[in-house]
Amino acid sequence: MTPLTQIKSSNWRRENQHYLMREVEAVRQALKRQIDRINSNGETSDQSIAVPTISPQDFQPPPALKRVCETFGLSPFERDILLLCAGMEFDSNWASLCAAAAGNPQQNYPTFSLALAVLPAPHWGALTPAAPLRKWRLIEISPANNLTSACLRIDERILHYIAGVQHLDERLAGIIEPVIQRSELVPSHRQITEQMVAAWVRASQAGGELPVLQLCGGEIASKKTIAAAVCAELNLNLHTVSAQTIPTDSSQQNLFKCLCEREWLLSDSVLLLDCDETDTTQSITEATIARFIESANLPLIVTSLERMRQRQRPIISFDVGTPTSEEQRTIWQNALGEMAKELNGKVEHLVSHFNLTGPAIKAACLKIEAAEKEEFYQQLWENCRLQARTRLDDLAQRIEGRAGWEDLILPDKERMILQEIAAHVGQRWKVYEQWGFSNKSRRGLGISALFAGGSGTGKTTAAEVLAQELKLDLYRIDLSSVVSKYIGETEKNLRRLFDAAEAGGAILLFDEADALFGKRSEVKDSHDRHANIEVSYLLQRMESYGGLAILTTNLKSALDGAFLRRLRFIVQFPFPDAGQRAEIWRRVFPKQTPTEGLDFNKLAKLNVAGGNIKNMALNAAFIAAEAGEPVGMKHILQAAKSEYVKMERPLTDSEVKGWV
Repeated sequence: MTPLTQIKSSNWRRENQHYLMREVEAVRQALKRQIDRINSNGETSDQSIAVPTISPQDFQPPPALKRVCETFGLSPFERDILLLCAGMEFDSNWASLCAAAAGNPQQNYPTFSLALAVLPAPHWGALTPAAPLRKWRLIEISPANNLTSACLRIDERILHYIAGVQHLDERLAGIIEPVIQRSELVPSHRQITEQMVAAWVRASQAGGELPVLQLCGGEIASKKTIAAAVCAELNLNLHTVSAQTIPTDSSQQNLFKCLCEREWLLSDSVLLLDCDETDTTQSITEATIARFIESANLPLIVTSLERMRQRQRPIISFDVGTPTSEEQRTIWQNALGEMAKELNGKVEHLVSHFNLTGPAIKAACLKIEAAEKEEFYQQLWENCRLQARTRLDDLAQRIEGRAGWEDLILPDKERMILQEIAAHVGQRWKVYEQWGFSNKSRRGLGISALFAGGSGTGKTTAAEVLAQELKLDLYRIDLSSVVSKYIGETEKNLRRLFDAAEAGGAILLFDEADALFGKRSEVKDSHDRHANIEVSYLLQRMESYGGLAILTTNLKSALDGAFLRRLRFIVQFPFPDAGQRAEIWRRVFPKQTPTEGLDFNKLAKLNVAGGNIKNMALNAAFIAAEAGEPVGMKHILQAAKSEYVKMERPLTDSEVKGWV
């Protein structure tokens, strides 16, 4: 605020206070005249004190009291009732004046009956619930046997306002929060902002109802920044409220709506209704939100993951995505400054793997402590992973994998396919962007794979190896928990997952693909038709996903061939033969583990998969540690017996012959 603005503001507050006190004084004189009439048995006195007046036009902007009267349409009588109540807050002698004017020592407070008797131009309509004083809750009425004798009190928010102080209603404090634009808009978001501003300006010029502006998508921070920019362009304030806090009770919701509408009229405060974290699939929640949007008479901006259904009030929707690759590249270069040149093109590598917003990019740069170029880049990469985790951690299980290629025992053909997958993920920016393949078509650029094989054959380990190789996060999603019996819900669940994953290019491991896939090409009923839609949606998102998406299944033959053809890679994980099992046994114990007399060829006779071998090795280590001995064949034998019981299989003599 400049010194000149401060002087103007100070002058306005002083003049506003003078104006208010003179108007209160006029009501005091009306009370005194009533007291004189009572004391003189109804005779009036001509010795009234002249009250100096000041015209609202004498200073600008107009005094707050005049703005309240114009905004809420108060009659002169209603205005004086408001001042009658305000006097109680400004003058310690006001209570005794009310009692004397009412002719009742016990009634030392303003009432409607006192106002009707004392104030000029009285009318009964001011007392009704539809009249401004009660409709807008400018005054509070205490419980009483009858309306006219109830104690009246000016609403605290209105009291502060006419005194020249802007103060959020305490009933809204903690429920609605101010939103301030804290970051610059990228060009694609600036374009959305301009479209939103134009929509409201056109509606305002036409004299119609302002449409609801809806911002859709998973970019929560970007949506708030856009909403704040819209209000800044129009010189409006912005407050946000979570849809979860809107009361479901109709009377409470009406109060909340009234207070929000009043804030719009008093402080030009637009409301941002945040539905991003709200489960709108619940009928009660959806009905509550819809009722509020339809009935709230104030400008509304709504943020949600998906588009809301149009009702009576017009809704204009805008899809908000992360900044484009080119915009992200510019943000990176500005945030890194001179260091961007030192990274020798690695900024493009960051952009190709991480789809971050401007604030997330800046936060990743601010956390850097290293000075060496290589270490600097490694820290930058890790910071990007951390920035991208926030939303996905709530939707899927992150697997902290440490497995390397040496931990993966597979035939050469399958190993080569996995290395090819890693190359596709690692080099996608060069091929898609530098070499122009993305210019041909945006379809099919996602890297999708199917890992098929029995339990314990290494499917999850292979995903861990890829994550370790590519230095990306790995998230496991149980498809059986994603699939819903309700139409459309499975797609919504998948949409949330993919939208959240886009930020960090995480590797998504969809377990139990059989829960959704199957031989369903032949549609026999509506259930099959809907299942095909769900599968098609998943494959569509996998094909467009910027990272690697993997499906796992225990039985490849259970999946329809039409669906399999849409996957880029298929890796079959065979049950390990004796030689592979011996190799798994050789590598299963960490170097620090003390072992003694282990015969890997004998151990390989156990006809089990790699996952079972890992379980037995770990169990044997605990048994040996408890006995204070190195891990030996007898400990593994004991562990094998337990594992076979768990598998509900008999441990044959041929498998353990000659062990001990």
